[in-house]
Order: sequence, then structure tokens, then C-alpha cells
Amino acid sequence: MKIRILGIGMGPQHVTAEVARAIEGTDYLVAYDKRSTAGARVGDGTDELFAVRQRVADVYDKELVAIPDPERDRQPDDYKAAVAAWHKARLDALESVLLQRAPGLADGGTIGFLAWGDPAFYDSTVRIVTAISERTGAEWDVLPGVSAVQLLAAKHRMSLHRVAEPVHITAVRRLPEALASGQRNIVAMLGEVDWSQPPMDGLGEWQVHWGSNLGAVGERLVSGRLDDVREDIIRARQEAFDEAGWVMDLCLLQGPK
Repeated sequence: MKIRILGIGMGPQHVTAEVARAIEGTDYLVAYDKRSTAGARVGDGTDELFAVRQRVADVYDKELVAIPDPERDRQPDDYKAAVAAWHKARLDALESVLLQRAPGLADGGTIGFLAWGDPAFYDSTVRIVTAISERTGAEWDVLPGVSAVQLLAAKHRMSLHRVAEPVHITAVRRLPEALASGQRNIVAMLGEVDWSQPPMDGLGEWQVHWGSNLGAVGERLVSGRLDDVREDIIRARQEAFDEAGWVMDLCLLQGPK
């Protein structure tokens, strides 16, 4: 069996020619679904992000098999331990589905694992498929997709850094240490920023370029001096949630020149 991790951006419009050819060569596709039962076929009640993956599968007339996505602790005392436990549960769920399917773990088929955005950025798919390969000997590879980081720059028609400067990509929860280390071009992902609390309340003169649900329903963009646009971001984020039922947002923070 071969597993191909396929980055699909935010939907069919972002599927590259390389990934499209890979999808066409699969026996079936898999993706995590927050509201499915093990091995279920797609139907009513799937989550909104799974539905986007279904649209990709439909374009190429491929079956999409749901992997039940285990619950995770969003506010753990030990973040790394909680993530490790969640990854283990996701691994077990994937293995269970593959054991039920034909072709499955013991067969020579090709399975496409649809990864949101690009699997290089804050995504567990590579770790999970690595573990599946270690358990089973399955071959695997990765094809990149359009990431939210790329979309943020494109939507705001800008580069992520000024001339000869580095860019730092981090999770929202690690913003304080990025700022403390002197970073001046920071892409913050994976979480809602509290714009009124430290350290954000000390960055009034910084420029912020923010976006939600980029390339999908609920897309919103806000850009400007942080003190001028805080409330605009809060309002736009709520609008995105009201429209789409979910929010994935990120931002670029740039210190004054």
C-alpha cells in the first residue's frame, strides 16, 4: 500500500496540477471528519471542513472515506502531552479505517490523504502517516499545497518581510517569546489573538495584516496600524464565524520601520 499526503489548500481552486494527477491515481481518498463514525462514507452531518474535502473528491470522481477525528483538549495543563495523546488517537483511527478497507494495509493500492492547506505548516498528517509506515511498512510521500501563509501574503498583495529581513512563523500561544526575542516580521497562526492583552497592548504602532478563512466562505481581510484596527479585526472575525460556522485566522505583525 502507498499513502500520498496531498495538500489541497482551501479547496478545489487550490489543487495543483501535480496533486490533481496524484488524486486521479488513487483508489480512494481519506480525511478526518469531526462528526463521522469509523469508516463511514460521506453523508449528512459531516463537518464544514470535511465538506470542502468532499468537493475536491467530487471534482475527480473519487470516493472520500471519513476517519473519525478524536476529541482533543483545547486548554490542557500539559500542551505537548495533550497533543501527543490526540495524535495517537488519530493514528489509531486512521489505522482502523485502513484495516477495514480494500485495498487496505495489506494490499497494494494507493490512498490519498487530503491535507488542509499545506502539510508543512502546523499539521499532524506527516507525523501520523510516518507512524503508520513504521507500523505497517507502507510507502508514502508528500505533495505540497497552497498554505494559509502564502494566501495571507497574496490576499494582502505583499511580501511577508521587508528587504533583507527574516520572517518568523509561530503559533499564537508563542507570540510573547517571539516578540521577546526581537522578531519584527511575525506570522501568528493557530489561535485567536486577544488584541487588548499583553503583549498586544504594547504594539499599537505595529502594522497588522490579518485574514480569516482565506480562499473560503467567511474570508475577511483587515490591514493597518494595530491601534487603529483592533476593533475591526474583532468584528470581522465574528462576521466570518457567523457566515461560515468556523474560523481559521492568522496575521502578519510588523514592527515600525
